[in-house]
Amino acid sequence: MFEKKIEGYPDGFLWGGAVAANQVEGAWNVGGKGLSTADMAINKKNLKPEEYEKHYTITEEQISEAMAATDATNYPKRRGIDFYHRYKEDITLFAEMNFKVLRVSIAWTRIFPKGDENTPNEEGLKFYDDLFDELVKNGIEPLVTLSHYEMPMHLVNHYAGWKDRQTVDFFVKFAVTVFERYQRKVKYWLTFNEIDSIIRHPFTTSGIVPCRYSADEIEHVIYQSLHHQFVASALAVKHCHQIRPDAKIGCMLTRLLTYPESCAPEDVLLAQQENQLNYFFTDVQIRGHYPKFMQRRFEQKGIKIDMQQGDEEILQQHTVDFLSFSYYMSLVTSINADKMDKVGGNIAGGVKNPYLQTTEWDWQIDPIGLRIAMNDMYDRYQIPLFVVENGMGAVDKIDENNQINDDYRIEFFKSHLTQMKEAIKDGVEVMGYTSWGPIDLISASTSEMAKRYGFIYVDQDNDGNGTLARYRKKSFYWYQHVIETNGSEL
Repeated sequence: MFEKKIEGYPDGFLWGGAVAANQVEGAWNVGGKGLSTADMAINKKNLKPEEYEKHYTITEEQISEAMAATDATNYPKRRGIDFYHRYKEDITLFAEMNFKVLRVSIAWTRIFPKGDENTPNEEGLKFYDDLFDELVKNGIEPLVTLSHYEMPMHLVNHYAGWKDRQTVDFFVKFAVTVFERYQRKVKYWLTFNEIDSIIRHPFTTSGIVPCRYSADEIEHVIYQSLHHQFVASALAVKHCHQIRPDAKIGCMLTRLLTYPESCAPEDVLLAQQENQLNYFFTDVQIRGHYPKFMQRRFEQKGIKIDMQQGDEEILQQHTVDFLSFSYYMSLVTSINADKMDKVGGNIAGGVKNPYLQTTEWDWQIDPIGLRIAMNDMYDRYQIPLFVVENGMGAVDKIDENNQINDDYRIEFFKSHLTQMKEAIKDGVEVMGYTSWGPIDLISASTSEMAKRYGFIYVDQDNDGNGTLARYRKKSFYWYQHVIETNGSEL
């Protein structure tokens, strides 16, 4: 007998938003915090789409200059939007929007400033105590990411980042420290943000400085570092469940849904291989082993992963509870891609899809792709999904009355939430939805402020000028009503 027909979002659906410590907190040299990879990011405003592939690269000279700098002038993530001092004001606004959950990350360097200390930094721990208390007081569940592009620079310079196996132990110590400290305040955790991004920007994701390796070495270094992250993630799952048995801990993927440009079998095969490569990262964390298609890829490329005794058992025994993911765009691939029009979104570029619109930053807008991706992931894994990033960067205009009429943002979210509702009707189990970022923040890629995502406007420009005052956009009230009606009125 068929179950009752699902009409929309389930009861208890976790509506909210998502931010990262390095993009909002600021206070980069306050409370004993150490330098992280995010503190090295320079302002790359007005980056052209064709330059996106280079935007995550970093040289030894740039690292030396950033390590020596004593201010935030050229390093926007050091100043963020001052969430460190203003989080109570911001949480009040999130509560006004009826948030049920807020995704945040813990800055590793607030807890262990260098990453390899024996004793954690109490002032950093206290900050997150206060932050989580404020969320709970306002009826908002914390969803906490352990690693969100915030690796300690000391580990980069003295241990070669995640290339060094010792980093697994340092990370596990950090994870256990925060699991124990916040076990009564945090039920939902994520291990690595967009763990697949190590392929696209290894420095930001894993502290690998590509210029320190030859062209023949770098791909092996990346996959070896990734293996260490897989092991660290599984060990974090183990300890999380031991410390709080009812906790839920997930992995996190950049879902890069790829279409074939044509129905030519060669294009279909190429798209299938791209989608398989995207799933490799979740296959390991959900199924508990390396998929055979990656074994073939490693053999073809001459890559041999150095596994310690017991690694395979660790991966197999400590898989995640749910799959969280970001979804911003879909991609198109073709064997004749070099002859076709391109788009250059800074997550990933590809062949231009003539059926889709693009944002001001050249990202293709594909709400139906979200439904396709959700069905595909759920069919593959049969575990709950959690949409933890989805949004559109745009240039917002604020008028003389501090009003921002962002109907384009409302339309973006409305179209995506409509398709997510359809996926739920299709039978996909979904825990919740956190928009990226519910308040304007520093862009992950270009460290600019003009690329605005929020329902809340922050008065700051690309150079850090402004009062940092917060203003509700038109979309603020729209999302407030969406949550109030549990998505029944979009």
